[in-house]
Amino acid sequence: MSLAYLSGVVSLAYSPEKCTGCGRCAEVCPRAVFVMDGPKAKLAGRDNCIECGACGLNCAFGAITVKRGVGCASAIINGIVTKGDPDLGTCDCGKDSGGCC
Repeated sequence: MSLAYLSGVVSLAYSPEKCTGCGRCAEVCPRAVFVMDGPKAKLAGRDNCIECGACGLNCAFGAITVKRGVGCASAIINGIVTKGDPDLGTCDCGKDSGGCC
């Protein structure tokens, strides 16, 4: 089973040269975006990212940035909170409503 959500729209950026291999990103990611590969983290599935921000918040070395609370994850959460009212937010991922949230 693939965890991929949408291809090529996530704001996640990873700088492996800054990674110290602490493994926190792999521990906190709910979608298995990162795995440990030897002494450093490796992106295992960039398109699995739902932009929750857990990896970036837990990377003390600045190797990971992500605009948390944007995109499709935010739209899904807003949809739940607003009971699906389409006038109260969209994901802005560029996909039409049939291909996204």
